[in-house]
Amino acid sequence: MASRCISVIFVSLICYHYVSSINNQTEHRFAESVSVLDSNGALLLKWKVDYLDRKVRFQLIISDKAPEANWFALGFSNRGELENSDVCLVWTDYKGRDHFEDMHADAEGRLTPDEQQDCETFYVDSKSRSVLFERYFDTCDDNDYVIEDGTVHVIWARGVDKLFSSKGLCLTCTESQDRGFIRVRLLTPTNISKYSGQQLRITNDNLKVPNSDTTYWCKVVKLPEFINQNVHHIIKFESVITKGNEGLVHHMELFYCDADPQQDIPYYNGNCFANNRPEITKLCSKVRAAWAMGAPPFAYPEEAGLPIGGPNSNKYVMLEVHYNNPELKNDWVDSSGIILHLTPNRRRFDAAIMEIGLEYTDKMAIPGGQEAFPLTGYCIPQCTGVGLPENGIVVFGSQLHTHLTGIAVWTRHSRQGVELPVLNKDVHYSTHFQEIRILHRPVKILPGDFLETTCIYNTVDKQNATIGGHAITDEMCVNYMHYYPATELEVCKSAVSNLALENYFKFEHRWDNMPISYLSPPRANYLSIKPWTPLRASALNALYTESPISMQCNKSDGNRFQGDWEGLPIPKITLPLPQEQRICPKNQKRSNKVMAYNDYFYSN
Repeated sequence: MASRCISVIFVSLICYHYVSSINNQTEHRFAESVSVLDSNGALLLKWKVDYLDRKVRFQLIISDKAPEANWFALGFSNRGELENSDVCLVWTDYKGRDHFEDMHADAEGRLTPDEQQDCETFYVDSKSRSVLFERYFDTCDDNDYVIEDGTVHVIWARGVDKLFSSKGLCLTCTESQDRGFIRVRLLTPTNISKYSGQQLRITNDNLKVPNSDTTYWCKVVKLPEFINQNVHHIIKFESVITKGNEGLVHHMELFYCDADPQQDIPYYNGNCFANNRPEITKLCSKVRAAWAMGAPPFAYPEEAGLPIGGPNSNKYVMLEVHYNNPELKNDWVDSSGIILHLTPNRRRFDAAIMEIGLEYTDKMAIPGGQEAFPLTGYCIPQCTGVGLPENGIVVFGSQLHTHLTGIAVWTRHSRQGVELPVLNKDVHYSTHFQEIRILHRPVKILPGDFLETTCIYNTVDKQNATIGGHAITDEMCVNYMHYYPATELEVCKSAVSNLALENYFKFEHRWDNMPISYLSPPRANYLSIKPWTPLRASALNALYTESPISMQCNKSDGNRFQGDWEGLPIPKITLPLPQEQRICPKNQKRSNKVMAYNDYFYSN
C-alpha cells in the first residue's frame, strides 16, 4: 500500500486471468456504478452487481494525489459510523508482506478478524492502483453487514501505521482527513434505457461555493422558448459534475415552479435558506429530476415520458444543489447541474407523479426522545378505486422522502387484503441522500389496491415534539411514485381524523393536566405536552394506529374526489407476506486458485 509496489501484485497476475474469465461469462448480469469516496476526489469506488450470484464486485481506485498508506479499510455500517462497522482490510506488515482480511469493529472502532472470511477474490492491480474484492449480498455471518436495496453507508479509513497484526487496529483513531463515508445505492438496476433526446443543461455557472460544511444552493432559471411553446417529454435525466468536484457535489434536485402560467418568478441565485430568498420561489417545489452520489442516469420506460413546458405551464424551474465541504475550503468553483433529455415527439403515455403517505399537516407529530417512532400514511382502496383507470397504472420509479429525523421508509402494497411484494423500501434512509430510484420491477396498481407508507423517526436528541409540516424542522412521510399513464389522482394521503385528535387532546388536558387549549391549533397543543414519557409516546402511537383517518384523495387541480373522506377506518392487510428467507452463499470459501496461491505465498 506504500509507494513501493505492493508485494502481492504477483497475485494479480494469477488472479487476473481467473477473474477476467468470470467477467467475460457474466458481464451481461452486471450493473456497474461509480462514486467518489473522499471530498478531494482522490479515492474512487466502482462496483458491479451480479444479481444471479447475489454478490457485489468492488474496485477501489487510488489516485496519485492520495496520501500514501500502509493499510486501507473499506466496508459498511448502519449510519456511516466506524464503530461496529464491517470492513474488508488490506494491510502491509512491518516485514513488507501484504494481507487481506474480513474484519469487524467493536464499539470503540477497534478491529477483530471474522472467523468466517467473506471478502473474496481480494487482489491488487498496480497498473490501475486498484484494490479489488467481492462480497455476497448476505454472507449469513452475524459479523457482516447485509447489503440490501436502498441506501448503503460505505465507510473507509486509512493509515500509515506499521503493523505486525491487524487485530486491535483502531479505525476511529485516524485523522479526520483519513476516514469518512458516503451514501450510495449499491444495488442499482440493470437494463437502463440508452435512448437520448435533445439535451437541456441546467447548471450553476462558475459558482464560488461558500466555505461552509453544508450548502444548499438554489438557482431559478427560465425554460427555453421552444419548450414553453410546446409540451415536451422528459425521457431521461442525468448529472453533469464539474471535473474535480465529484466529492463536493452531494445531491441535486430540479423543481418545477407550480405557479400561474403567466407568473414571472424572480431569477434567484443564492443560498436556499437565505432571508432574502423571494417567497414566491418556494412555489418551485414539484420535483422533476433528482440525483445523488453514485446514481446512474434515470431513464423513463420506452412507452412513457414526463411532460414539461407548453403554454399552459409556468415557464420557470429551480435547480437545488447540496454541496458537502467538510474541510471548509474557500477555493471551490462549480458548474455542476442536471441534464434533461427531451423529445417533442411525445410518447404513448404521459408519465406522472403521485404523492402517497402522510398529509402535510400539524395533525401528526413525533414525540421527543424516541429512537424509532413510526408514522404511517394510507392510500386506501376507496381512493384508488375512484382515482385509477380500470386497467390500473404502472409504477416504475419512487422517491422516498422525510425531513431531518427520518431513518427508514417503506411502502407496502396489498390487493383485497393480500399483501404483494413491497413497492419500495429503505431501512437505512437518510434525508441527505435524495434520489428518484428506478424500481427493479415495475409495479402494477389496480383500482381498489391499498398502499401504506411507513416512516421511522429518531428524535433522541429532542425534548419537544417534532410536528408535521413543510419546514425543514418539521417532518414529512411521503413516497413520490413515478408512474404511467397519468391520471387525475395526484395525492392519496391520510392523517388522523379530526374527532380522534380532539378527543386525544381532551384526554391529555383532563387526565394528564397538560396546558392544552381547545382553541389552539394542533402544533401548539403538541408542543405543550412535556415531558414525553414512554407512556405518553405509547399513547400517541396507539392514537395513530387505532383511530379512524382523514383522507386527501385529491385531483391534480387540488380538489378532492367526491365523497366523505373523514373518519374512515384504516384498512387491514389480512394475509401479510411471509418473512423473507435469507439466501446464504452455497460456498463461502475462496476459489481454489486463489486459496492455492495464498498457501504458496505465505509459505514462502
